[in-house]
Amino acid sequence: MTTSRRLADRKVGRFEKNITRRGSVPETATKKGKDYPVGPMLLGFFVFVVIGSSLFQIIRTATSGGMS
Repeated sequence: MTTSRRLADRKVGRFEKNITRRGSVPETATKKGKDYPVGPMLLGFFVFVVIGSSLFQIIRTATSGGMS
């Protein structure tokens, strides 16, 4: 067997092995999706600041007489 034929057979063997393993990802490698990037306290604070500032802006606009 020549060197190029051996290399080709090795490459085909690796390809065939990968074909049979395709799609079988271990359970630990996938993310579950239950881990949030921010905590619930930080998320609540962010919502409080956004909603509070918008309400403050609406009240300030209403008391100053509308758009000017």
